[in-house]
Amino acid sequence: GIPKALVRLEGTTLLDRAVDAVRTADAAPVIVAGPEVAPAPDEVRWVRETPAYTGPAAALHAAMSLASADAPWTLVLAVDLVRPAEAVARLMADRELLPADTDGVCLGDASSRPQWLTGLYRTAALARGTASLAEEGRDQPVRQIMAELAIAVVRAPDEVVADIDTWQDLQD
Repeated sequence: GIPKALVRLEGTTLLDRAVDAVRTADAAPVIVAGPEVAPAPDEVRWVRETPAYTGPAAALHAAMSLASADAPWTLVLAVDLVRPAEAVARLMADRELLPADTDGVCLGDASSRPQWLTGLYRTAALARGTASLAEEGRDQPVRQIMAELAIAVVRAPDEVVADIDTWQDLQD
């Protein structure tokens, strides 16, 4: 009965946890794609995919319209991660190991399946990927954005990539 971003975990909303995590990486601006919620962290810029509820690829496309083209990197972080601070720390550490011709890094689950919404990408490459989507990404998978990009997938412990999709996930 409440937006997922306002679900509380360990006394803090999922949105606050995610925004705090990206701020540790000095990410600016902080852009949140989704319906505006209150209370919300200060200095967050909101954007919404059009039409609403057409998926994360469309949301990422909309968010990139507000991203700074001058920023070398763009951090993408799903709001429903259980441990967003650990995910961001891992991504920032892994960035230092990337070859110069790599477009970014994302964390992978135990089977090394990419978690595209837990990644750090070169802004120019991510902008190219989102711009290549037909219909502004409506109802398309995020992997379409990444299809032509050179993304390193780094396997992470399950607890780092765990997310909350159900009430049972929240209770575990």
